[in-house]
Amino acid sequence: MSGAVSSCYSKPLPFTSDLFIPSVTFENILTSSSGMSLSAGSSPLHSPKITPHTSPAPRRRSHTPNPATYMVPSSASTPVNNPVSQTPSSGQVIQKETVGGTTYFYTDTTPAPLTGMVFPNYHIYPPTAPHVAYMQPKANAPSFFMADELRQELINRHLITMAQIDQADMPVIFLQITLAVPTEVDSYHSLFPLEPLPPPNRIQKSSNFGYITSCYKAVNSKDDLPYCLRRIHGFRLVNTKCMVLVDMWKKIQHSNIVTLREVFTTKAFAEPSLVFAYDFHAGGETMMSRHFNDPNADAYFTKRKWGQHDGPLPRQHAGLLPESLIWAYIVQLSSALRTIHTAGLACRVMDPTKILITGKTRLRVNCVGVFDVLTFDNSQNNNPLALMAQYQQADLISLGKVVLALACNSLAGIQRENLQKAMELVTINYSSDLKNLILYLLTDQNRMRSVNDIMPMIGARFYTQLDAAQMRNDVIEEDLAKEVQNGRLFRLLAKLGTINERPE
Repeated sequence: MSGAVSSCYSKPLPFTSDLFIPSVTFENILTSSSGMSLSAGSSPLHSPKITPHTSPAPRRRSHTPNPATYMVPSSASTPVNNPVSQTPSSGQVIQKETVGGTTYFYTDTTPAPLTGMVFPNYHIYPPTAPHVAYMQPKANAPSFFMADELRQELINRHLITMAQIDQADMPVIFLQITLAVPTEVDSYHSLFPLEPLPPPNRIQKSSNFGYITSCYKAVNSKDDLPYCLRRIHGFRLVNTKCMVLVDMWKKIQHSNIVTLREVFTTKAFAEPSLVFAYDFHAGGETMMSRHFNDPNADAYFTKRKWGQHDGPLPRQHAGLLPESLIWAYIVQLSSALRTIHTAGLACRVMDPTKILITGKTRLRVNCVGVFDVLTFDNSQNNNPLALMAQYQQADLISLGKVVLALACNSLAGIQRENLQKAMELVTINYSSDLKNLILYLLTDQNRMRSVNDIMPMIGARFYTQLDAAQMRNDVIEEDLAKEVQNGRLFRLLAKLGTINERPE
């Protein structure tokens, strides 16, 4: 029995640095409890057979560093319980370790601590940082794990990212539609519809693009990353000069823009199709579905006597969005437009159906570059950017309509016959700054306008949004700090389980 036990532990266990007991190894515990030696090499038949190619150096670099292994003693007489180390003049530490009768020397590249700094040789969780603790968190918030709300949001994103078509539980009517989805399209596979597919043999053109469109989540076989594929049904690309604009879009990286990765044509859908590949943001929903799905929101504009002297005015802030939320959207949308216009391009999709919302207030402009390809004019072959100045002016008008619709909480407010009523609603319930910004964007000007012109109207509210974003970052970092030891604990449990479950 002793031989069997000693053979199990003839190779030094790599998880001794993960234990909570300082200066005590797993072998010391077994030796003191069983009364017999379990040192390396006690069983020649079960030698670890470690070669220089499997020396301890790479194994140690892949593990969680223990500060006690590279702390320099304050004097030469100070004993060191860890492997013998030397400190050359370069500041690097030469580690010495004997494994299976072979002594290895390797350089520990971990930076040495500052003079006079002492680290604990055990793992602890510090208390919550004061700047986060005084943000008035929920009373029932967990203290040792990330917030349940953040955990659930991340889990939902993972589930959506890994979603696949299950034909076994699908009704027959939907099964007939999904059978038209190919298994592979160009270098993408595992297609999953992100929105209801148009029924076969039915003309259902998009109100924005003028073509039948569909959207899929797919995985790229080149990098195994998920992407969003926007398919334009029945479109034939006859002029490749528009790819100059596509290359310009691919260079734009912005936190409020869904990045365009590539555009290609395919016949995998049994008809010519144009496909735009974008970054996939799991859990995103359109502004239309979040804010403009209430059928009662149009009641302000459908009542016959609304706005007249004998008709009651709407109660202040009745069913309307908070002004702080509207300004948060304005800051993000204007930031996206500023980046797009600076690059010499135009958004052309500033519409609630093409603005994605992830989380609570994070916006991303989607489907950029689609109009540049679909409406490319052959007469502009020599200069595809000739009309960008006009399109940029149209972007500002579209931004004004989006802001007005948010302020009215209804798309009926941006209709021409309801503009006066909508502005009265904004005047009653919101600040004059928001009203002036909407008027500036929707009113014709005698000069060319720029998105930079609305920055003075945003004013100090920009700093409010910046402060809110940084505070949110502090909270997320604090939640991440609560989980920093989870990987080490999992490795420890897995290694202990491997030892405990050995049949011998």
